[in-house]
Amino acid sequence: MRNLAVIAALFVALPLAAQNPAPPPQTQKPAKPTLEKPDEAPADAPDTAPAKKPAPAKKAAPAVSPTEGKVVEEIVARVNNEVITRSEFERSKVSAEEDAKNDCQNRCTPEQLKTRIDDLQKNALRDLIDQSLLVQRAKDMGISVEPDVIKQLDQIRIENKLPSMEALEEAVSKQGLNWEDFKNNIRSGLLTKKVIGSEVGSHISVPKEEIQKYYDEHKAEFVRPEQVALRSIEVNTAGKDATEVADLRKKADTARKRIQDGEDFGEIAKRYSDGATAKQGGYLGIYKRGELSKELEDTVFKMKRNDLTEVMETRQGFLIMQVLEHYDEGEQSLAKVENEINEKLYSQRMEPALREYLKTLREQSYVVIKPGYADAAGGSNSEIQEVSATPEVTKSRKGHKKFLLFGKRAADTGA
Repeated sequence: MRNLAVIAALFVALPLAAQNPAPPPQTQKPAKPTLEKPDEAPADAPDTAPAKKPAPAKKAAPAVSPTEGKVVEEIVARVNNEVITRSEFERSKVSAEEDAKNDCQNRCTPEQLKTRIDDLQKNALRDLIDQSLLVQRAKDMGISVEPDVIKQLDQIRIENKLPSMEALEEAVSKQGLNWEDFKNNIRSGLLTKKVIGSEVGSHISVPKEEIQKYYDEHKAEFVRPEQVALRSIEVNTAGKDATEVADLRKKADTARKRIQDGEDFGEIAKRYSDGATAKQGGYLGIYKRGELSKELEDTVFKMKRNDLTEVMETRQGFLIMQVLEHYDEGEQSLAKVENEINEKLYSQRMEPALREYLKTLREQSYVVIKPGYADAAGGSNSEIQEVSATPEVTKSRKGHKKFLLFGKRAADTGA
């Protein structure tokens, strides 16, 4: 079974991750799985989802006061009425190291990996504070993500081939994780994404004229060999008897029919696929001629955008593939690369806008960091006393204002 803490982290976005739904740009391709011949099993791809808020790990034992016998935690930061403890901070640094390794996918030199780890760990406290601010903002906005939390937990259960939610809880506990912390980590990530989308992403748009201008000025970037962007649904039959294989064939046929009837391939892949890229909507990457087995190449390079293969039988299951885009050799038309350009320009706007938004949240909140701990966003330091592990914090928040970074909305009348 895969490490459940890592899986949970993949569902939680770092505050700086752009929330744009455009397809992945060609210039930054994810690591591609090796696609075998139709009569062989497609190899599992490594996870390429972005890293994110640290996944919860087994909690370190809190300190015990020798005079009072009370369990206490060292508090390294206060964010309004919430606290960040040293154990949370230490777990976030451990998670940052795992995130760096996942990002590199064995493609980095030792020096590059170390630099990546150092960068992520340097920002660990800042990211914990940012997440706390965003989760609190979500609560102020009355956002609820409970149905999405259940959906994500069920996706993890399916991915680990567990029969029930109780079995997932047991598996989480066996890995030394607290079940409530595990769920809360997913919940916090979903809340931050909702806030970012509503408060920042919804205010960012890329005009058609800018996309056209970028295309006209960078046409050399879009001269490419013939390529296909692919995604897949894999139904695993390894170790199944004839009756089970027949049922799984029906599952694959049903998935294909639902796509043919108009449902989104990516959503069906998340629900039906057993492949490593299921949570990415089955997205595999972009392939040139010669990078696929001849059988697959002969099939997919004849296909057009959004075309589906038939259900193909492999040694370990059934495979359905879709051509997400087919790029002809030579200079690509604007229509073929418009989404790619849009995502690039959107991302360029998202990061500074988000940092500015987080700065606004901090200015209208109470944030203090204990001396000896560095906040990359430059928060102030002050002595913070350790408190019982479940502290009753009575400090009032510094104001309760509306956060209107982009100006007052028409419906807003208050300050």
